[in-house]
Amino acid sequence: MPKIKSIRGMNDVTPLDISVWQSTEKSVRSIFTSYGYQEIRLPLVERTELFARGVGKSTDIVSKEMYTFEDKGGETISLRPEGTASCVRACLENDLLRVDSPRLWYMGPMFRYERPQKGRSRQFHQASLEVYGNEGPHID
Repeated sequence: MPKIKSIRGMNDVTPLDISVWQSTEKSVRSIFTSYGYQEIRLPLVERTELFARGVGKSTDIVSKEMYTFEDKGGETISLRPEGTASCVRACLENDLLRVDSPRLWYMGPMFRYERPQKGRSRQFHQASLEVYGNEGPHID
């Protein structure tokens, strides 16, 4: 019987690598919170419509690179390819924009169906900052 292997472009984080991951995550958390950003945790799966509306139906991300499937209820859902659209949805749904220029950060796995190559996997970890309601480059 052949061994079941991980999906191409999806990698395990083994005990040998965990300390590096934990140290990096701790540093990210510390830096982001020191600048007044608050953590938000977002679902790994969203309605595909969210990403089609957010990044555009005709973009490569939506048309070629998303892991999309139909759930048992017949709804089309996708593994998140990026975090911004989910963060905006969460802000609107949870009334987080009532705060003047909310500063949010998130960290976690994202998924894109790309050709795996050195430095590029189908599952990757991303840490991002989002600020809403504030125009201009000074916020960066």
